Amino acid sequence: MSGAALRLEDVACLRGGRLLFAGVNLSLTAGGSAQIAGPNGIGKSSLLRIIAGLLRPFAGTVTCEGAVALTDELDALDRDRTVHDALAFWAKVDEAPSARIDAALDDLAIAHLRDIPVRMLSTGQRKRAALARTLITAAPIWLLDEPANGLDVASAAQLGTLVDEHRARGGLVLAASHMPLAWTQDAVINLHAPAPDAGEERDA
Repeated sequence: MSGAALRLEDVACLRGGRLLFAGVNLSLTAGGSAQIAGPNGIGKSSLLRIIAGLLRPFAGTVTCEGAVALTDELDALDRDRTVHDALAFWAKVDEAPSARIDAALDDLAIAHLRDIPVRMLSTGQRKRAALARTLITAAPIWLLDEPANGLDVASAAQLGTLVDEHRARGGLVLAASHMPLAWTQDAVINLHAPAPDAGEERDA
C-alpha cells in the first residue's frame, strides 16, 4: 500500500441542474486521512461517489493510485443470504481470499452473526457488515460515507482502531461525516454552495 495516493483538483459536482460544490482540492498520500464536512444536501456523498468512479465530475480531475473501496448507505449485501455468504459473493468478485471474511468479521466483532441472514441484522450490524466488505477487499483507499451512523460507542471506537491500523499499513481514508470521527484528520474539506453565478458560464 506504500504507493497509495488520492488527488482532487478543482472538482465540481452538478446534480439535477444545480451546482452543489466547485473548486474542491485535496492531496492525500499513504497513511493520510481527511474528512468531508458540510450541511445535508451539499454533496458529501456525491463527492465520494465521484472519487469511486460512480459519478462523473462536472469539472476537475480525480486521480487515485491504488484500488478504491466505498462504504455508503447502500451496503449491497444480499438480504436473503447469510452474512458470510453475502460477503463471500463480493470476496469472489474482488478476487479476495475467503480467509479474509472471517478475519473481517472478527475485526468488527460480528463473527457471531456469520450465519444470520442479512435481513435480520439491526442497522448497526448491517453497517458493520458493510464495513467488513471494505476490509475484505484490501483496497488501500477507503471511502467511508457517514461511517459512524448506527454504530454504538464501542463499535465506533473499534472502527477508529481499524482505520488507524489501515493507515499504519500505508492505506488512506476519506470519510464524509457530519459527526466527529474516532481518528485524527490531516485535512477537512468543508463543502459549501458556490456563489450564485459560479456556474453561469458553464454548459450543463
